[in-house]
Amino acid sequence: MDEEEKLKLARRITEALSTPEEIRDDWGKMIVETVLPEGVWSREGLNARDRSLITIAALTALHRPNELRLHLSRGRHNGLSRDEICEVIMHMAIYGGFPVAVEGMAVAKEVFDEES
Repeated sequence: MDEEEKLKLARRITEALSTPEEIRDDWGKMIVETVLPEGVWSREGLNARDRSLITIAALTALHRPNELRLHLSRGRHNGLSRDEICEVIMHMAIYGGFPVAVEGMAVAKEVFDEES
């Protein structure tokens, strides 16, 4: 990926994350270099589908609804079914607590409704 493609990707990401204009390009560049496509998401050892499951679980348990919304869509793109997403959020009710799972289910419903 060349620098122009990285900048385009960074801007798509920062638009989705509501980033202030003053830091947008630097913030996006950091995300591209550490998270994706060159960062943790490109490492060997786990496929994108499994990384999506793990990320959805973590964002649910940490109560990060904005990021969860983005990663639910990414998870669907990476091959997760709606049932699998619901199961991982339900699993988080035990390990992360019912309140975060309730919120996670609400976010999943919003994302699923947008798909329909």
